Amino acid sequence: MPAAITSGQYAALGNGMRLHYASAGEAGMPLLLFVHGFPEAWFEWEQQLAAFGTEYFAVAPDLRGFNLSGKPVGVEHYRPKHIVDDLRLLIAHLGYRDASVVAHDWGGAIAWNLAIFLPALVRRLVIINAPHPYLFMRALASDPKQQEASAYMNWLRAPGSESALAKDDFKRLDALFEGHGEPGHWYTAAERARYHAMWSVPGEAGSAPLAGSVNYYRASPLHPPIPGDKAPPTQALDPKDWCVASPVRVIWGERDTALGVQLLDGLEDFCPDLKVTRIPEGSHWVVHEQPERINGLIRRALDD
Repeated sequence: MPAAITSGQYAALGNGMRLHYASAGEAGMPLLLFVHGFPEAWFEWEQQLAAFGTEYFAVAPDLRGFNLSGKPVGVEHYRPKHIVDDLRLLIAHLGYRDASVVAHDWGGAIAWNLAIFLPALVRRLVIINAPHPYLFMRALASDPKQQEASAYMNWLRAPGSESALAKDDFKRLDALFEGHGEPGHWYTAAERARYHAMWSVPGEAGSAPLAGSVNYYRASPLHPPIPGDKAPPTQALDPKDWCVASPVRVIWGERDTALGVQLLDGLEDFCPDLKVTRIPEGSHWVVHEQPERINGLIRRALDD
């Protein structure tokens, strides 16, 4: 029987951030943290919360800048170190020393950093279509194919992108979901209404509703090069500093048009305990397209 999900919960963190989260299961059971990407919210993981709340305290926060969590004004508040700190403090707020983490897209980017720089907090890491930061940095610097696929990042970094995304009743954002997989397979009218409501939640101090989520792109040092950019720092970084001690299980929809499968090449050099499952017919939104299969793969990763 699926576990009941409770939303409308808030964590006041020591860094001043207030995160909304949903959960299933009971505190005291092993903590399983689900971290969403762009342009989503906690309910990306609704089917996973229901499935895993019988054995885990399954928790899915809205990241800062998204949905019902705090949305501070200013790009500087969205640097990766601050988002990592939110997860660190959330784990402690929930009464735990560590967690197993399942993450997708931007959530995956943050979870990689959490596991790399705060390894004691991550028991196991399950990544779904989110590249390792060192490999992504290298690809953005030298791989024309990935540079082209990631060109949208520079568009999102530009002033006014949040207004463009909201134009014509979120037409561009709808197209992100409707352009992959089977049309209407998961992005139903009810889901569309739910996402539109989330994208409409205003920011703080009168800022645009989508400004916080777009600021992830503006604050990140990772994006395709543009004229005037400094040379990327990859050659100055030691790859050994980017290794993950925890067991890592990667699930990758190979029809992802933004993140190519070549981003998996060399991943074993950073993850001593690594297994990768490729889903040839899966897109970037494979969590939605094949929830039961994803649940099975997560369960296998946790039990492995």
